[in-house]
Amino acid sequence: MTAADRYLLDNRQHEAAERFDAFTSLFDPVTFRHLDALGIGPGARCWEVGAGGTSVVSWLAGRVGPAGHVLATDIDTTHLAAAAGPQVEVRVHDVGAEEPPGEGFDVVHARLVLVHVPDRERALRSMTGALRPGGTLLVEDADPALQPLACLEENGPAEQLANRLRNAFRGLLAESGADLAYGRTLPRLLREAGLRQVEADAYFPVAAPAAGVLEAATVRQIRARLVTAGLATDEEIDRHLANIEAGGMDLVTAPMISAWGRKA
Repeated sequence: MTAADRYLLDNRQHEAAERFDAFTSLFDPVTFRHLDALGIGPGARCWEVGAGGTSVVSWLAGRVGPAGHVLATDIDTTHLAAAAGPQVEVRVHDVGAEEPPGEGFDVVHARLVLVHVPDRERALRSMTGALRPGGTLLVEDADPALQPLACLEENGPAEQLANRLRNAFRGLLAESGADLAYGRTLPRLLREAGLRQVEADAYFPVAAPAAGVLEAATVRQIRARLVTAGLATDEEIDRHLANIEAGGMDLVTAPMISAWGRKA
């Protein structure tokens, strides 16, 4: 079984593109704000870990310019082909199982990746080791245990169903090896990895339209797993998808915690 086969939300499924678009809408402004604060400029070398889609890779490529280099890696690079270019290298790589694909990077970034990686400790060690002295690691990951609901206000049957299905999804994530409380550990883990000037913040979108897009794509992607495990029926899933389409629910995502620090 490959790493891609172990991943609950497979990049090879057609819903993956919808999820990447939702991530772009929900989280790119936060990610770009953090990357911008790192002072990435022409000639910089960056490693985008578990890139998934192209938005962050393209943003980095624009910043580093022709003299820079952006390495974009993932266990499945299906959706990354469009990002390849003169200063962008796309490579299949499992950050939790393989040696670093390079060294001397000015910036290493991973968003919503490590929570799903079985050997998170090795992955973090690999990313830290790939930095040049003075380079910065930025890790952004979810903490579903910190806020487990799909709808904060459970004021009707639609919201109750949404929360029950979100709980089922969290169960499947845990069974697949995800650490549902990983986000909150990032500041400590970065310090323990030897990084200095560690800081962190969190972003928690409430009632964002893209949250509905993400919810619908995710439920469709794991539908068979939910039904097979007896966690939901096809009728319940159809009803939930119809409720999302109707637009009457305030859907939320898990908080995304961003932590960054510099290599001594």
